[in-house]
Amino acid sequence: MNHPVFAKWPAQYPDRLQLFSAPTPNGVKVGIMLGETGLPYEPHRIDIMANESHDPAFLALNPNGKIPAIYDPDGPDGKPLALFESGAILIYLADKTGQLISSDPAARYETIQWVMWQMGGVGPMFGQLGFFHKFAGREYEDKRPRDRYAAESARLLGVLDARLAEREWIVDDGYSIADISLLGWIRNLIGFYEAAEIVRFARFGNVRRWLDAGLARPAVQRGLDVTAA
Repeated sequence: MNHPVFAKWPAQYPDRLQLFSAPTPNGVKVGIMLGETGLPYEPHRIDIMANESHDPAFLALNPNGKIPAIYDPDGPDGKPLALFESGAILIYLADKTGQLISSDPAARYETIQWVMWQMGGVGPMFGQLGFFHKFAGREYEDKRPRDRYAAESARLLGVLDARLAEREWIVDDGYSIADISLLGWIRNLIGFYEAAEIVRFARFGNVRRWLDAGLARPAVQRGLDVTAA
């Protein structure tokens, strides 16, 4: 393997897919996906608190300096593939393994639609709420930013709750990458971010049921520790 990332994070098993991640809501998505599909991989924990995601070796893999990222030595046509952005990685791994996304074109795009919804809405809004509710932003006297993100986060939870009113999982074909994209974020919102009360999470009973069912999956529990292959 001659990719620059391996100068800092050497591969013990170079024939396996290489995962570079950390236990964040975006980071755990790929760990969960790999656990669900059974695809062999080697994990490398990136210490984002030590700014390792901006190390030149990592930036050679992901110029955006964010986790997760992967390096697949057996990519399309057998050629190595480096890939970043968690949603793109989920879609790639679903296509590579033929799992957790429908082969029916309409259902496939419906699944991708919900992954994009998470990427464009849930992730940014929940992340901002976490900043203003738990981290440095909580010291700001002006609570309007916090309240704005709390209101939008609650609205998004309402969209998901309505979607789950008559189905077990987000798409009708069953558990998919749409669910995987969201599990870590909902868990983080009411756990690590301690925002259950501010968004009045108790009213979203369908989301609570879905979250409990997702977290009960063994592969999800393993994936939440993305450093354990």
